[in-house]
Amino acid sequence: MASASASAAALEKARQLLEEAAAESLPAEQVDALPSGFYDAFVLCGIRVHAVEPGRLLCHFTVPARLLNSGNFLHGGATASLVDLVGTAVFYTAGAQTRGSPLEMNISYLDAAFSDEEIDIEAKVLRAGKAVGVATVELKKKSGKIIAQARYSKYLGASSKL
Repeated sequence: MASASASAAALEKARQLLEEAAAESLPAEQVDALPSGFYDAFVLCGIRVHAVEPGRLLCHFTVPARLLNSGNFLHGGATASLVDLVGTAVFYTAGAQTRGSPLEMNISYLDAAFSDEEIDIEAKVLRAGKAVGVATVELKKKSGKIIAQARYSKYLGASSKL
């Protein structure tokens, strides 16, 4: 069992990690002033739709430096955002009439993608029911090597007016 001082040090390290990362960004006032929808545009800027067919969407994307982590490869959070955004779009190809709400994302991170690397993002609808949709989203290198593979579930029912 860890000592009380070791536990306190671990808690302090977690706090420090988050606060230092937050301090490296823009001042809170500038971040709060960003328009609604900024994050989606920040992640998607540069995506190119290559193919659209019923139940399938294929996009090309050049990994921008703004989406890299401290290891200089595509950040896992950016990958998750791409899964969410492209996964949402693919449901429209199956006739869904709402953006819905994400229910679950399971992402296997299998390889790294680096700045200026061209990747493909392919989403396929497995099921689009009246209330729930399930899709797969895969990020691949041009060589065919899989960067990330995801299963994405989304609530597709009408939004509540409550």
